[in-house]
Amino acid sequence: MMRIDRRAFGAVSLAAALLFAPAALAEDVSVDDLLMPGPLGDKVQGPVDAPVSVVEYASMSCPHCAHFDETTFDDFKLKYIDSGKVRYVFREFPLNAPAVAVAMLARCAPADKFFDVVHTFFRTQDKWLYVDNVKAGILDVAKQFGFTEQSFDACIKNQALFEAVNAVQERGSGFGVKATPTFFINGKKYEGALSLEELDKAIEPLLN
Repeated sequence: MMRIDRRAFGAVSLAAALLFAPAALAEDVSVDDLLMPGPLGDKVQGPVDAPVSVVEYASMSCPHCAHFDETTFDDFKLKYIDSGKVRYVFREFPLNAPAVAVAMLARCAPADKFFDVVHTFFRTQDKWLYVDNVKAGILDVAKQFGFTEQSFDACIKNQALFEAVNAVQERGSGFGVKATPTFFINGKKYEGALSLEELDKAIEPLLN
């Protein structure tokens, strides 16, 4: 589980530092409030009428989020999303500037490539996050989705998009998110990189 680090954000230069709203104390939230889309709209997999909703707040630079994505997400998707049991919502909760940049790139990519971008960046953190030139590393990964240096720069300099990504993060703080990954399963809050077994324990009772 990765918590907010208010120190220097790293090598990617952005227009302003992230703003962090105070975290709410509530552990569970209203499902109706939670599922109301934010300013960017939601990125969703699974049917709208699924009996269970799973909302994940994640930072693209978070190693625990990457661990969940690499070890659990595919099995979770096959078992619950593809079967129509779960509506899954991914929301940005960037903890540093590289995470903001990658979140923005995912939003700049074609809509049908959003999750491909997210999964690829999670599964290649060693190639872009833990390198001397983080910006160049991010660009190298982004190129496989058609980004050029020009379109890359245009995306991460888009002030409206930057502010909208921050708004998603701030709204998550209002729901009590203060670490990544954080999951809300039918409104109940869970922190950390959940295993499939832990997801089973949370989801299966809601299906009966």
